[in-house]
Amino acid sequence: MSQETTGLGRRDVLKRIGLTAVVVGPGMSILSACATSGGDDDKPENKVTSGTDAKNPFNVDGTKPLDVVIFKGGLGDDYATQVHEPAYVKAFPQAKIKHEPIVEINKTLQPRFSGGSEIPDVVANSGTDLMDNNALVEAGALQDLTTLWDAPSIDDPAKKVRETVLATAPTTGEIDGKPYLLPYVSSTYGLWYDQELFTANGWTAPKNFEEFKALADKIKAKGITPFAYAGKNASYYAYWMILISAAKIGGNEVLINIDNLEDGAWTNDAVKQAAAAWAEINTKYSEKSFEGLIHTEVQTMQNKGKIAFYPSGSWLENEQAKSTPKTFKYALAATPSVTAADKLPFEALRVAAGENYFVSAKGANPAGGLEYFRIMLSKEGAKGFTGKSGSLTIVKDSTEGLTLSPGLQSVADAQKAAGDNIVTNSQFENWYKELETELRKQTNNLMFGRIDATKFTEAMQKAADKAKKAAGDKIQKRTS
Repeated sequence: MSQETTGLGRRDVLKRIGLTAVVVGPGMSILSACATSGGDDDKPENKVTSGTDAKNPFNVDGTKPLDVVIFKGGLGDDYATQVHEPAYVKAFPQAKIKHEPIVEINKTLQPRFSGGSEIPDVVANSGTDLMDNNALVEAGALQDLTTLWDAPSIDDPAKKVRETVLATAPTTGEIDGKPYLLPYVSSTYGLWYDQELFTANGWTAPKNFEEFKALADKIKAKGITPFAYAGKNASYYAYWMILISAAKIGGNEVLINIDNLEDGAWTNDAVKQAAAAWAEINTKYSEKSFEGLIHTEVQTMQNKGKIAFYPSGSWLENEQAKSTPKTFKYALAATPSVTAADKLPFEALRVAAGENYFVSAKGANPAGGLEYFRIMLSKEGAKGFTGKSGSLTIVKDSTEGLTLSPGLQSVADAQKAAGDNIVTNSQFENWYKELETELRKQTNNLMFGRIDATKFTEAMQKAADKAKKAAGDKIQKRTS
């Protein structure tokens, strides 16, 4: 699992790497009491006004205290106490910060939000006991971050904050069309391999599928399995590759149409071509036994030099730290191009923003919360976070001067090469559980040779049509 989601199951990891920052359903939920609590509704809100001072664009009252709650999980909280909070106090020397490291976020904070008292200003809303973001929005408890994204950045006041982060980050944090969440951590997806093994053999990561197959033949001749994924519990690692390739072939609109349950979205030629390309790789260059293995078993086999390429995200290196030999150096390759006419270049990556933070709209100091976020989104704030947590952020070019692990360095290099060529996140995985479950099943059927790409896309279109009928007038929609 990703280090930023320590304690979550594999299914929850799928949800936590950038896919939970969206509407998950229109019903009432655990924070329904917030919407009806007299104490909460009667309390006047602290309005945030925008000013013209680039050093204090939210008109923060520097004498007010700031209450910061940090989920103390895999990321720890040193980044807050040693980087972000000191920077806030440096900007506002009279401010006092109350720091609360919490594991059970919902259990601890829900009574405070419902009762309308002691509401924190900034919350890192993570872990297995996180608060329901959608319910918080319904209750009017979250601060709209539009002002933050449009504010001048700390590093370059001529640029808006939104211009200094991954292009997909602001919209990833939207609920009901407005940005309420700051998805701060970035996870990058692709093919992982051992740079030491490749250097020793003179191998270079492929840029297209023809190169992929030619290299796989050489790898196979060495007695190494060229490609593998764990079919027992992580078939979504394989379908991520299929969807990324489909987006490269036909553009991000292919994945947007799938999320929106558009008619014929799954039978689009781009999806069919991507499915066929990956099915050929797995049937020719993997082994059927991997369908019965779990992710850690396959990952450990790669650490032992038995597998060349493994599809995963940038949490992999940290997840395998205890079983990785010192001679193994993780490296990331972008998914190869399927056709010469792909709309997105080989360098394009899926970089998902996740690990959500929010500012409380009804806390005592929402303006201070927005400024705290602006500090987090500075290069120094992001660099400090990476140094303390071992995870990359959504802030562009924020690793300069840091000594990164081999895997993180390769991620940073790949992100720089990709630039704004980012493959969009798939949201259906969180919106429609039965559809995602069917995709896991059909992905294994495809990848292990029981069906071809045509039958795969037809089966998934049938499942999508079923999901659309069940959703009725509650179909989720996205435009980007």
